Amino acid sequence: MPSPDRGSETRTLLGAQLVFNIGFYAVVPFLAGAMGTEYGLDAAAIGLVLGARTFSQQGMFLFGGLLADRWGARRAILTGCLVRILGYATLAAASDFTLFLLGAVLTGAGGALFSPALESQLSHADQTPAGGPGPGGRNRRSVFVWLAITGELGAVVGPLLGSVLLGWGFDAALAAGIAVFTAVTVLLWFRLPAGPGRRPRDRDPAGPALDCLRNRRFVVFCLFAGTNMLAYNQLYFTVPVELDRRGLDAAWLGGLFLLASVLTLLLQLPVSTLGRHLGPGRALSAGFLLVAAAFTVAAVTSVPPGTSGSSVLPVMGTVAVLILGHMLLTPTILSLVPAFTPAPEARSGRGAYYGLAATCGGVAVLVGNAGLGVLLELTARHQWWPGTPWVPLALLALLAAAALPVVLRGHGAVRASGPSAPAAPSRRTP
Repeated sequence: MPSPDRGSETRTLLGAQLVFNIGFYAVVPFLAGAMGTEYGLDAAAIGLVLGARTFSQQGMFLFGGLLADRWGARRAILTGCLVRILGYATLAAASDFTLFLLGAVLTGAGGALFSPALESQLSHADQTPAGGPGPGGRNRRSVFVWLAITGELGAVVGPLLGSVLLGWGFDAALAAGIAVFTAVTVLLWFRLPAGPGRRPRDRDPAGPALDCLRNRRFVVFCLFAGTNMLAYNQLYFTVPVELDRRGLDAAWLGGLFLLASVLTLLLQLPVSTLGRHLGPGRALSAGFLLVAAAFTVAAVTSVPPGTSGSSVLPVMGTVAVLILGHMLLTPTILSLVPAFTPAPEARSGRGAYYGLAATCGGVAVLVGNAGLGVLLELTARHQWWPGTPWVPLALLALLAAAALPVVLRGHGAVRASGPSAPAAPSRRTP
């Protein structure tokens, strides 16, 4: 059985993820509206600020993972909270574009420091003892299932809190966000155990980054697994385009996000149990096949721009199937990362691996959405079949479904996590 201290640490980390997401979603979804209405910034400035926030977070994940390995996860997590507090304080003080841009970048950088360190620490907190299922085993996947659930709860509660606070103005939402992150920082300061000391100074601090980048199997794994993030990001990009084509207003998009959250909260545990029975290779294939099916439904049912009276049901079906695939993929991908490290049982070096996995997902979103944007424009300009932009997404998902089991074949992660692996010791869920 894992020690009680590890169980307490796991619950602390999951609670931190919940509160961190509440603080994030209480503010960031309303940032664009506040910049336009309360501060009078134009669309170009708003787009640049939002893009800088996303890029600073996604682009710095590998750097955040390196710092987690260099400093220890506890210090990186606490620093991430402090940087996000500073980012929100800068936004609260902002009255011009420059300060908004700085605040947005600091907000993203805080997430880049927090997330890889927390994922790395969670993988240790739920480590099984000798004789357990090992680096890719069932216990580690279970904690990442709970990470997905707590994160989704924050994504539901945060916008509700933010919408209430906006009645007092955007500064009230920022003040609440600062209070939330301050509470998380204090909680983690007292509850997170101190990790091992810093690595020797004579060792190259870029070593973990070079290790993960030289691990060709892991880089290929990350590139294909990044399709999962690109697919999920379509809730923000191509799904709204499809709603607009059907003449459906923005209220329907809120309903689709609510549908995604409800499905995650209700089905994440049973879907992840199915994933454990399938084993990692088949779970990844099944997840990406579901994603491909979702985009196929979207392509077949897509309508030309300006079509009025179209039903929202096909879009709801697309989102539902996409979320089912995402629920199967995300815990599996996160649980497999430690098995690619040179010493899967070691308590160092994982932050860079988690950071690289997240950065590859961000690059996939950046490159993929840029290509999709061009394809959407060409489709509208030349009046191509309206389902055309969905086809590359379906093909990418099919490619990942076929390639990832090959990447994992013969790897220890498959042997450790497969359906014939020994059962994990029973434990109370966090």
